[in-house]
Amino acid sequence: MSNAVIILAAGQGTRMQSDLPKVLHPLGAAPLLAHALTAARALEPARMVVVAGHGGDQVRRMVEGFAPEAEVVLQEPQLGTGHAVVQALPALASFEGRVVVIYGDTPFLRAETLAAMVDAKADVVVLGFEATDPGRYGRLIIGPAGLERIVEFKDASADERAITLCNSGVIAADAAVLAPLIAGLGNTNAAGEYYLTDIVAAARAGGQSVAVVLCSEAETLGINTRAELAAAEALFQANARAEALENGVTLTAPETVFFALDTWIGRDALIGPNVVFGPGVTIESGAEVRAFCHLEGCHISSGATVGPFARLRPGTELGGDVHVGNFVELKNAVLDEGVKVGHLTYLGDTHVGERTNIGAGTVTCNYDGVMKHRTEIGANAFIGSDTMLVAPVTVGAGALTGSGSVITEDVPAGAVALARAKQINKPGLAAKLFERLRAEKARRREGKA
Repeated sequence: MSNAVIILAAGQGTRMQSDLPKVLHPLGAAPLLAHALTAARALEPARMVVVAGHGGDQVRRMVEGFAPEAEVVLQEPQLGTGHAVVQALPALASFEGRVVVIYGDTPFLRAETLAAMVDAKADVVVLGFEATDPGRYGRLIIGPAGLERIVEFKDASADERAITLCNSGVIAADAAVLAPLIAGLGNTNAAGEYYLTDIVAAARAGGQSVAVVLCSEAETLGINTRAELAAAEALFQANARAEALENGVTLTAPETVFFALDTWIGRDALIGPNVVFGPGVTIESGAEVRAFCHLEGCHISSGATVGPFARLRPGTELGGDVHVGNFVELKNAVLDEGVKVGHLTYLGDTHVGERTNIGAGTVTCNYDGVMKHRTEIGANAFIGSDTMLVAPVTVGAGALTGSGSVITEDVPAGAVALARAKQINKPGLAAKLFERLRAEKARRREGKA
């Protein structure tokens, strides 16, 4: 049976005190909605529909960039979760199979849980959990025949509020079952909204089967405030660190390493303390990232070492056994096997051939104020310390640049390039200058006395 997923992402999130739509707030260096889309993708759905509302254009742009296969529909006005699903159903016209409804602000749903809901033998499946503190969660009302209905906290009686079996809001149903149930929803409740959860009672009334799949409370964590977002970040990082250790990655100080949603690190890689991973980082087995590095949008091959105190920006590719030292910044730079970039260097929009050595203080001057330009450095070259490479420029294989050079023209393979002013020595002049300066300093002090 094929699957479809509806992701509800229309809420404003007023308790976040933000102009940014709630589902676009970052968790693990990715929007909350990206986590929901990732969970949905694990089902390999035939269709995905995101229901946007507040900040709809921003949400649409995010979805188009992260999951272009998903369709975005607009809910305006926002009249509840049932009303939101109504907006998504036209996008599922002609779809036959199981539909799962999840939420864009619930980032910890596991693929195994969603798969269990899809596989459950019932017309309607509800995801529930036992809550330590049920608070304002909706309650699952169980009767002799199983789940009878879901009651929202604001509509619950005192006895119903004492129940600890709570509703996550996640529901699965066959498309042919879901559509008529949604069409029959009413809004006679305290909020005047159309609740998706009301389909449980409707299904029971129609003689259809309803099942409950249980998960941990942590898996259903929704984000409504900045405090909850911070707690979710702590949980995400704890899970990511544990998974990395379990997969054979060495973290010398796990509590100081911060992961992104899509960070991928191979076994036997070594990650030092205070390393931050932004989006899009892949590290192969056997590589090492030393303390206080910040990486995003880069790939590090086996045997490479990075840092300490290095920054790798998007578009950076490090070949095998590359060494990138302290206070080096790389952006859109490809370093072939065996390249060494010791320290205090910036390489941007650059390709460096294998086994080339880049001296300290080298800068590729890649921006002219309007456009970016590339620097090409061949294999086995030697770039002297404090070389300024004014792009666009090419340094050939086996070439050498003298320290302190400003290279503005191509350097042929095997050539030595020297581009600095001639040194002039003035014997005895230093002593005279110092004497004059000390006298001026003394005069100024006397003037202030």
